[in-house]
Amino acid sequence: MTDKIDAQTQLELEAAAFRTLRDHLMEKRTDVQNIDMMNLTGFCRNCLSRWYQEAANARGIEMDKMQAREIFYGMTMDEWKANYQTEAGADKQKAFTKAFDENVTKG
Repeated sequence: MTDKIDAQTQLELEAAAFRTLRDHLMEKRTDVQNIDMMNLTGFCRNCLSRWYQEAANARGIEMDKMQAREIFYGMTMDEWKANYQTEAGADKQKAFTKAFDENVTKG
């Protein structure tokens, strides 16, 4: 089936899937904490915004980390944290350090 999908359509489908994932995380599941996502999956909202930034930079578009996060989150990080972020216990922070090292630092 996928051999019948032209490159432009595939690009559009992938973009639509990304937007749906972003909207799901930003609107429907604001209760899911980034630290929990990183600990369980090896990526979080910040990773998604970084991948967006890297894609922009690779195409010659100047964008820093905070600009990418504001585009992805639809608000500043300070606003997101004030509205949705909760405190993480020491166990979650320890697991995050390991997950970050395995998936971001070495990734």
